[in-house]
Amino acid sequence: MIDISKAGTFKLADRSVNRMGYGAMQLAGPGVFGPPKDRQTAIAVLREAVAMGVNHIDTSDFYGPHVTNEIICEALYPYPKELVIVTKVSARRGADGSWLPAMSPKELTDAVHDNLRHLKLDAMEVVNLRSMLSNHAPVEGSLEEPLSTLADLQRKGLIKHIGLSNVTPLQVNEGRKICDVVCVQNHYNLVHRTEDAFVDDLAKSGTAYVPFFPLGGFKPIQSDALAEVAAEIGATSMQVALAWLLQRSPNILLIPGTSSLAHLHENLQAAHLTLSADILAKLNAIETVAGH
Repeated sequence: MIDISKAGTFKLADRSVNRMGYGAMQLAGPGVFGPPKDRQTAIAVLREAVAMGVNHIDTSDFYGPHVTNEIICEALYPYPKELVIVTKVSARRGADGSWLPAMSPKELTDAVHDNLRHLKLDAMEVVNLRSMLSNHAPVEGSLEEPLSTLADLQRKGLIKHIGLSNVTPLQVNEGRKICDVVCVQNHYNLVHRTEDAFVDDLAKSGTAYVPFFPLGGFKPIQSDALAEVAAEIGATSMQVALAWLLQRSPNILLIPGTSSLAHLHENLQAAHLTLSADILAKLNAIETVAGH
């Protein structure tokens, strides 16, 4: 029996959520574009995740576009009162599936309304502004205009809380002058640890850190040392990678995604893993070994 409460909880804005959550990105078609191959399985995965105790689901209306939100609504509406649905805005999809910036006030406003409509919500619990100053990694630059647009929508009651994604520490500090920043969603995992200090600083301020690509994203984490550790403790490599994140810092909230019931159960089982000091030392050494 899987008990994800073993991973603990953390505050996301004014809500306490289980640290083991779920990311909906993989419910769309290949390249996060178009419909899934099996819509009924996608619905079953969402319902099973919630049945297993997941109360933090990460999504976006530019997944598909619209696909994942429509599936979430079909699978889970009316939503359990404890469920926190987090979305992100500031991108749109080209006809070829490309990811394009959409950070103007009108585009952001339309995106929030699209999320609300497709999810059948009156207000979004959390909206993350994803910086599109670069598609690939955080880069410095002002986010004052787009963040001010979201803050205005917050004042109008369409957004309860605001977070930031693909951002630098400086941008978070500047953002806090405009609104409360309740979470940061950036690229971080066992072999991609450039943000170690950022994670620790956010923990000190009680801010949730939500690593995207916790298992490597489109290129799953591969490491001989990770595989050896997994074999040693009788777990899968991905379970160990998730358990490492859970033990890395108490403010980390996980949102691994999958379109498979078997993989969903495998991911959630990571909540039961406790890594010893020796195992953690081996895993912490992977960064240097892997050259990241």
